[in-house]
Amino acid sequence: MKRIMLFLLMVMLFTATDVIAAEKLEPPKPCKQCGMDRVAFAHGRMMIVYADGTTAGTCSLNCAVVEMKENKGKKVTSLKVADYVSKKLIDAKTAIWVIGGSKQGVMTEMPKWAFVKKDDAQKFVKENGGRITNFDEAMNLALRENE
Repeated sequence: MKRIMLFLLMVMLFTATDVIAAEKLEPPKPCKQCGMDRVAFAHGRMMIVYADGTTAGTCSLNCAVVEMKENKGKKVTSLKVADYVSKKLIDAKTAIWVIGGSKQGVMTEMPKWAFVKKDDAQKFVKENGGRITNFDEAMNLALRENE
């Protein structure tokens, strides 16, 4: 009985730690474009850093495209996307992207997910469908969706 209680306590602690860690994402919590909760959609969020030092946090590549279109005159110095697996921000241009598949995308009909590791992207495709591609294709697709 003690082992079961200890096990349950450990599970609760790990779960609580994950929830607390998720709440500590970089600000802002709501997407600048659509207002969606970037903590709830941490696996698809993006962060845009402009040359003037301002930033914009979005829930997805599609909202990032809308944000950058609204700020055409501002130079983007950094574009980060969440790694689908770890939810940590990585360079969007060097990420391995998966387009399509059965997992519903964030703010899009055509899902676009980023991965830091090719093995993770391949595993995702095997389990959910879609195809591996690069940033340019994912960005071009998002641009066409937001014309």
